Amino acid sequence: MVKFGNYLEANQRPEWKPYYINYKALKDLIKLGAQEAATESVGQDGSPRETSLSVVRAFRKQDSAEERFFKRLEAEVSKVGAFTAELVSSLRNKMSVLQAEVAKVVDKSRDDPEAEKQRQALLEEAKKYADEFLALEKYVNLNYMGFHKILKKHDKNIPTAPCRQFYVAHLHNQPWVQGNYSDLMVQLSVLYSQVRGDQLAEAAGGSAQAFKRSTTKYWIKTDDVTAVKKIIIENMPVFVFNPENYTGDSQLVNSVYFDNESLELYHGRLDKKPGALAIRIRWYGPNEPKGKSVCFVERKTHRESWKGEKSVKERFTLPEERIVPYIEGEYTVEEYADGLRAKGKSEAEVEKASILFMEIQRTIEAKQLKPFVRTQYMRSAFQMGHDRTVSFTLDTNLIMLKENPEGHPTCSLSGRWYRDPKLPIHRTEITKFPHAVLEIKLALPDGEAPPEWVQNMMSSGLITEVHKMSKFIHGTAVLFPELVQAVPYWIDDESIRESIKQSGPDPNEISSSALDANAAERHSRKPRRRGLDPAATMNHPLLGEAPTLALMQGSGQDKEYMETPWWNPFYRHDGPRTSIPQRLEPKTFLASERTFLSWLHMAITLSSIAAALLAFASTAKKTTDPMHALSKNLVEFIALMLLPLGVFIVAYALMVFLWRNSQIALKQASYIDDRRGPLLLATLVVSALSAIFVVSCMDLYDQINSGQFTPSPAPPVPASPPAMEFMH
Repeated sequence: MVKFGNYLEANQRPEWKPYYINYKALKDLIKLGAQEAATESVGQDGSPRETSLSVVRAFRKQDSAEERFFKRLEAEVSKVGAFTAELVSSLRNKMSVLQAEVAKVVDKSRDDPEAEKQRQALLEEAKKYADEFLALEKYVNLNYMGFHKILKKHDKNIPTAPCRQFYVAHLHNQPWVQGNYSDLMVQLSVLYSQVRGDQLAEAAGGSAQAFKRSTTKYWIKTDDVTAVKKIIIENMPVFVFNPENYTGDSQLVNSVYFDNESLELYHGRLDKKPGALAIRIRWYGPNEPKGKSVCFVERKTHRESWKGEKSVKERFTLPEERIVPYIEGEYTVEEYADGLRAKGKSEAEVEKASILFMEIQRTIEAKQLKPFVRTQYMRSAFQMGHDRTVSFTLDTNLIMLKENPEGHPTCSLSGRWYRDPKLPIHRTEITKFPHAVLEIKLALPDGEAPPEWVQNMMSSGLITEVHKMSKFIHGTAVLFPELVQAVPYWIDDESIRESIKQSGPDPNEISSSALDANAAERHSRKPRRRGLDPAATMNHPLLGEAPTLALMQGSGQDKEYMETPWWNPFYRHDGPRTSIPQRLEPKTFLASERTFLSWLHMAITLSSIAAALLAFASTAKKTTDPMHALSKNLVEFIALMLLPLGVFIVAYALMVFLWRNSQIALKQASYIDDRRGPLLLATLVVSALSAIFVVSCMDLYDQINSGQFTPSPAPPVPASPPAMEFMH
């Protein structure tokens, strides 16, 4: 494993080297402080439980290593902050100058060779500034990581004066950590768009909208988000849905998903049942929706792609003040239609929107749906004007939370359709997703490939495809483990385990509905060490003891480790898988095993009949040659071979059934298919049938040599019927 000091040295930008955190100097001061602590008794001056909120000056010396460490640490933080501000200011000035130069050539004809040459030069200049922005972000991330590492090392080596928890909070308040520089990305996007001659996208209107598309979702590491944005804005402008609610290049989106106590919509979407629904109400912007603010009532319907159908998203708008009456059935379709006509909508638009209005309202009433889970994220959209052939959405800072607070009245009882923002949010009511989610939406003719730059980004390693990933499904599974009957395959990926654990119940609060009796007993027997970080003991009912997936590149096992030797059919991987499964569910394995056992059952039946025919075809008279004595009891031999085999199969099936049930009860996305057992059974069956075949051949050979085997005589030829005389 590479030490962070070496990693920092290898990833520094040479011309910026003096402005990085001096990790080695801080580490040397920690070593000196640890040596001083070892030579003096901490108990002489203070309790070993004192924290950095009132930092204990080691041994009350005026110039101790501990004091010098904190002074140096503060100086390093200030140095990084000052240099970051200088870089940002310089980049803003350069881009302002570039924007003025672009404005001079933007109206020139594209047929003018000189103007086209200027455009290419400006495009290269914009790419250079985009690279500088990436370098700036890497600089900030490296230093931020360095401060976290050095604080962790301090607490490990000087446990009598821990400072990490306090100082990390102080670090988060620094302008260079909190700074939002996404407006630079917007400025770059505008520059690229002007040079290319794009027409910026505008929000499409309409009361009810429906469109078909194919969507692929990807996870992006937080460190790679800016690199992905850079690739996209070089080819496509930022889509601004509502300029008033935009901050930088993104917009806050809140979506309240509806479901019932049986999680009918969740399980339907998870199983991809034909016609499975997702119903949500969405609003945009940082403000709480009130009064006349516009909300979108949306319905997503799953269709089977193998039938040539595509899933559809439909929506209509309602003012916030109408949402609760709509859910309760008090706001009727007639009132809604009258409101649309008053706005000047055509009868065709009114009819289409009214049908959707009525269908969603009836679904909410019939299925007893209520607000259940909210997703919240900052969304950046990229789209070429009104052309939806290729479009992107990038969601960052993604969280999911329970809409009905624990220990407080539900939304329905409070007369609300979303959670009261004044109520506190408990740890088990919220989960933070550690990655960004990119959606690539294509509406291409059949057989047409995506643009080359899109294909290059897909294969760049910056994004990881996660088939059919759903924020609604993920949030419901993590926040309601006691209600879900099945979980998505990505739930036990090693890169998101820690975020899921943070939402798990306290160890002494795990209910028997979430874990089976054996798991609960094992959990209760785990030793608890004094002083152990509570986060280290956190777990979640959906998680096993170890991850079974490693979807993100750069995590988990090496590729060569995951390859299966062709010469060893019994080899299986003990580590997480790196392949991206389409739908990893228990029924996938079970269906495969059922197919195999069905063929095996037919083979046993046919082979048993053949063996019985061979046995009963043997002659009664046997040779006295001791070499062939076994053939005298051929029927008994066959029975003694097949009967124990049948008993063994029954015992194996019962053992696997009980084991698999225990694994499913733990809700682990783990290996529940037995790869060795079926192969062992097949080997035993083949061995038994081979032995029967060999003994039968020996018996036949014995009969032929003893002269007792004679071919059956040919059947007699029937006599010809007498010729018939014809009567005249």
